Amino acid sequence: MSSFHPGELRAQHLAGVVGNGAGIRAFMPEQHRLFFEAQACMFVATIDANGQPRAQVLHGSPGFVHTPDDVSLTIATEARFTPGSPIGLLGLDFSNRRRNRANGVVRSSVPGQLVLDLRESFGNCPRYISLRDLHLAAPAPGPVTHFAGLDPAAAALVAQADTFFIATSGGVHGVDISHRGGAPGFVRIDGTSLQVPDYAGNRFFNTLGNLVLDARAALLFLDFARGDVLELQGSVSISWQQDGAAQVRSWRFDCRAGTLARAALPLRWTDR
Repeated sequence: MSSFHPGELRAQHLAGVVGNGAGIRAFMPEQHRLFFEAQACMFVATIDANGQPRAQVLHGSPGFVHTPDDVSLTIATEARFTPGSPIGLLGLDFSNRRRNRANGVVRSSVPGQLVLDLRESFGNCPRYISLRDLHLAAPAPGPVTHFAGLDPAAAALVAQADTFFIATSGGVHGVDISHRGGAPGFVRIDGTSLQVPDYAGNRFFNTLGNLVLDARAALLFLDFARGDVLELQGSVSISWQQDGAAQVRSWRFDCRAGTLARAALPLRWTDR
């Protein structure tokens, strides 16, 4: 039985590759459990009542994530999620470029604790992750701005970014959140649209596979020095353009709406 759903298999076919799902497990190996429990933040993908993906970052002191066993994970958070709904997780340690993902469903969500039943756990390669060191900051949340399209402040954050996160949905196949990175400015802005190169990765095609089934997506950008959090919602169109023998994949994200929360994270990262 394939580790990939029909959208992922279709994306692999369009890219001319064969994905190897040997690293995708139905449980967390011990090293993943220890990794998740050491993190001070987790990136999360969910979907709203209309099926629109949302990308969020949850944070706390290291240990706010706990793994009671190899198929369960708890997060100490006041954020609320719908029991039975799909959820995607990404832990990323910028100090060593290590990242692991987990997908599953919400078992329960009450003030102070989110409990998840995991269905998949797998690692990703460290490519395109910029090295950074994490520092705690005093909580001092600033104003929150909601906007349609892409406002100037949001565009300024995107223009200097070397990192962002994308949440997508495969419908009945669940949700996923993934990292994208490159040199500052690798995301090009065209009005209220973003043009993103799709660099070679682990050949799983979780993100593009979901987008083959549902073009809606959410993007998450961080201002690592100030703790600002930018969430964008919209839809994606993929280009599978050929350049001679090579394939030059890219995708275009059309922004529908967004939220910019200043100093929302009591975490800061400094570049190495």
